[in-house]
Amino acid sequence: MKIIKRNGSEAVFDIEKIENAVTKANNTVEESERMTPTQIKRIAQSVELACQEMNRSLGVEEIQDLVEKQIMAHGAFEVAKHYITYRYTRSLVRRSNTTDDRILSLIECNNEEVKQENANKNPTVNAVQRDYMAGEVSKDITKRLLLPQDIVEAHEAGIIHFHDSDYYAQHMHNCDLVNLDDMLQNGTVISGTLIEKPHSFSTACNIATQIIAQVASNQYGGQSISLTHLAPFVQVSREKIRKTVEQELAAFGVTATEEAISKVVEDRLRDEIRRGVQTIQYQVVTLMTTNGQAPFITVFMYLNEARSEQEKKDLAVIIEETLRQRYEGVKNEKGVWITPAFPKLIYVLEEDNIHEDSPYWYLTKLAAKCTAKRMVPDYISEKKMLELKVDKNGEGHCYTCMGCRSFLTPYVDENGKPKYYGRFNQGVVTINLVDVALSSGRDMDKFWSIFDERLELCHRALLCRHERLKGTLSDAAPILWQYGALARLPKGEPIDKLLYGGYSTISLGYAGLYECVKYMTGKSHTDEEAKPFALSVMQHMNDACAGWKKQHNIDFSLYGTPLESTTYKFAKCLQKRFGVIPGITDKGYITNSYHVHVSEPIDAFTKLAFEADFQKLSPGGAISYVEVPNMQNNIDAVLEVMKFIYDHIMYAELNTKSDYCQVCGFDGEIEIREDADGKLVWTCPQCGNQDQSKMNVARRTCGYIGTQFWNQGRTQEIRDRVLHL
Repeated sequence: MKIIKRNGSEAVFDIEKIENAVTKANNTVEESERMTPTQIKRIAQSVELACQEMNRSLGVEEIQDLVEKQIMAHGAFEVAKHYITYRYTRSLVRRSNTTDDRILSLIECNNEEVKQENANKNPTVNAVQRDYMAGEVSKDITKRLLLPQDIVEAHEAGIIHFHDSDYYAQHMHNCDLVNLDDMLQNGTVISGTLIEKPHSFSTACNIATQIIAQVASNQYGGQSISLTHLAPFVQVSREKIRKTVEQELAAFGVTATEEAISKVVEDRLRDEIRRGVQTIQYQVVTLMTTNGQAPFITVFMYLNEARSEQEKKDLAVIIEETLRQRYEGVKNEKGVWITPAFPKLIYVLEEDNIHEDSPYWYLTKLAAKCTAKRMVPDYISEKKMLELKVDKNGEGHCYTCMGCRSFLTPYVDENGKPKYYGRFNQGVVTINLVDVALSSGRDMDKFWSIFDERLELCHRALLCRHERLKGTLSDAAPILWQYGALARLPKGEPIDKLLYGGYSTISLGYAGLYECVKYMTGKSHTDEEAKPFALSVMQHMNDACAGWKKQHNIDFSLYGTPLESTTYKFAKCLQKRFGVIPGITDKGYITNSYHVHVSEPIDAFTKLAFEADFQKLSPGGAISYVEVPNMQNNIDAVLEVMKFIYDHIMYAELNTKSDYCQVCGFDGEIEIREDADGKLVWTCPQCGNQDQSKMNVARRTCGYIGTQFWNQGRTQEIRDRVLHL
C-alpha cells in the first residue's frame, strides 16, 4: 500500500510511523491520561485497515485525520489534543516552503500527483517541468493573494474546483475558436514578422501550423480550426500548377489536350494537398509549446461550410487526405505506426454524407474506418445541432467546439450576422454535485438550499476569472488580440469589450450528476423515476447561468466538465468528508458531467438516446461516447452508430483501444492490473511488461485522447468501463 506525501511524491505505507507519532503525543500527557501500548497498536491497525478500504493512495493529511478520529474513539482526548497541536505547529512551519518542496519533487520526477496530472504531458522533459514549476508558483500566488479565502477553501475541500489556477496569475483564458480564415485571407503577424496571404495550399498549411503554435502558447486550453478555411487555397494552387504545366509544355514544344493537362494538374495538386495535410499532422504532433505539450488542437471537417460547389469538392479532397493520413497514424521511436493524441478530428454528419446514396458517403465510410482504428474522428450531427444552436434571429447553426467539448453559444454581431470564429471562453469553475447531495443528508429542501449556496460560490469564483481578464491589454498576446486569431484590436487597447455581450463565454462546470441522483433517489439517473430529478438539477444550473447573464451582461454557460485529474481529487475529498458510501464514494473517481456511469450495463443506442436529453441542457459544452471493442472488422456496425448519432444526438464519439508494447511487439489492448500494494499498473498481457516508457497506450478520457498515462482515479475509471456494443 502506498501513500502520497505532502510534496506529492509516493512512499510505502509504514504502520510504525503512526505508532511512533501517537506514542510521542501519548508521552506528553499526564500518566493517568495515557493509553497503553496495545491501544496505540490497535489505533495504528485501525488506520491501516481504513486506508486499505479506500482502494487508493491516501495523502498524509488524510491519514493523520484518521489517526485523530481513532485516538478520540479510544477516549484519549488529552492525547488527541496534543496530537492536533503538534500537527498545527508543524503545518505553520511547512506553510512557508510547501511550494519549494513541490517544485523540487517535480524536478526530481518523484511527484506522483504532477506526473499523472495531464495525460498529454511528459513530466520528465525540461519544457514540461518548466511549465509545472511556473504553475506551482501561480497556484501559490493564486491561493495566497488573488482569490478570496472562502473560494480557496472550497476548492481545496473539493466543494468546487477552480480550474487552471496554475495559469491564473497571468491574464490568460482557456479556449479559442481561431479565425483562421481572416488570418490567411488578410494576413497576420507572427513574432513581429508580417505573414501575407499565402500563394499556395501547402504554404497555407505551413502558416496554419505556426498560428496554432502561437495561439497555444498564449492560452492554456483547446483551440479549433476549420479545414474549410484552407479550401480556397486549393484553387490558388490549381491555377498556379496549371500555369507551370502550360509553361513546361511550351518549353518542350508539346501540344496536349485539355483533358491531359487537367489530369496532370490534378495529380500534382493531389500531391500538394497530401504534403500540406502531412505538414499539419506532423508539425502539430512534433511541436512543443511553452506549456510543455503539443498544441491541444481540434480540426473541423464540415462540407456544408464551403461557400461554393467547387470549394466543397476541394474541401472533400482535403478531408479525405486528412482521414487517410490519420488512419495510417504516426511512427513511434521504434518505427511502429501508433495512434497520436492530436490533432483531434471532428467530422460533421450531414445529408450529403450520411446515406449510402449521398455524394460524399465514401468520406463517411473512410471516417468510420479511421474511428475503428485511431478513435477519431468524433461526430457532430448537423441535423441536431441546427435544432439546438439557434440564435436570436431564429436561425440554427453548426460549428465546432473549442477543444474537447467547450461550445460557444449562438451569437449575432452588430450587423445581424452570426459569428463563431474569433470567439473564446474566459474560464471554468466546476461545482461538485455529489458534495451538494451528501451535504444535504437526503433532505430535498436542504439539497436545493445548499445547491443555491454552492452555485453562488461558483458565481463569485467565475467573476474572479472575468475580473482577472478585464483590463488586459491587447499587447499581452498580439497573435490573439491584434493579429486576427480572436480580434484585431489596436496596440494598447484593453480586451474588455470582448468579455461582454455574449462575444465570449464563461463556464459553470458540473460533475457527478450520476452519484448525486443515486444518493438522493436511490436510483441511477437512467431510471425513469430518477431521470426527472436529474433533469431538474440540470435546469436549475441553466437557470442560474441565465440569471447571472442578465445581471452582468456576461455569457455564463453550463459546461460538462472533462475532469481529467479532478475526478480523482473530488473522489478523495468526498471520502475524506463523508467516508466510504457504497455506490457513491467507494471508487477513486466520480462520473464526468451527465454521463451514464462507466460500469452500468447499457447498449450504445440507448445510451446515446438517453444522454441526448442532457446535451440540450449543457449548452456550454457536452460530449457523449460509447465504449466499443476492436471494430476494424465490423465497419458496418460503426456506420450504424454514426447514423444513429446523426438522427439523435448532437456530439458523440466511439472509444476503442489502440496500444502497442515495445518489448514484445504486442498490438492488442494493454491491460490494467492491480499489484501487491493495490496500485493499478498498466501491463502487457503477452509479456508482462509494466514499464510505461516501453509501451504506447492511447485512451480517450475526457473527450480527447491521452497518451502519457493517468492518475490512479482515472486509471480505475478506465478499468471499470463496460462495452456498449
